[in-house]
Amino acid sequence: MTDAAESEAGAVPSSDFAGVPDAFQRLWTPHRMAYIQAGADAMRADCPFCAAPDKTDADGLIVHRGQSCYVLLNLFPYNSGHMLVCPYRHVATYDLATAEETQEMAELTQTAMRVLRSVSRCDGFNIGMNQGAVAGAGVDEHLHQHVVPRWASDANFFPIIARTKALPQLLGDVREAIAEAWPA
Repeated sequence: MTDAAESEAGAVPSSDFAGVPDAFQRLWTPHRMAYIQAGADAMRADCPFCAAPDKTDADGLIVHRGQSCYVLLNLFPYNSGHMLVCPYRHVATYDLATAEETQEMAELTQTAMRVLRSVSRCDGFNIGMNQGAVAGAGVDEHLHQHVVPRWASDANFFPIIARTKALPQLLGDVREAIAEAWPA
């Protein structure tokens, strides 16, 4: 069909679509709007990473408590076993963290990878930090590093067709398995 024939038939020609095709894949995460709409002030007043250590490990989803940092499960995981490594201290960015905090974050990240390989037999990882709201940090005032396990078969049609992410394990079960496997 020509553009004129498509227009007459009620179809919009592809040349009228917004944007220009490029090599980027898009990951739409509408569930993160809760963080964005709450705003930075709400996160400063009620920081989830400051509150978690005051809870029991099960209630705070904490899998390990270190000296200056701790590890917990992400409440809104991208995959089962998605962990966050956080300093106890409320500090916004990596460059403001102490040498002790950055060293322990690195060590806990390595341990998290080893534990996830053991517990879930994952094939790889996404590891990273989003520094600041503009960079995608949902909680931008408290430093945290993501450790996301990945499997060769973890992508399927659910996120695309049904806007649903299949997570095969409950958070409590994942937390318990990881905490039990964490070296003493």
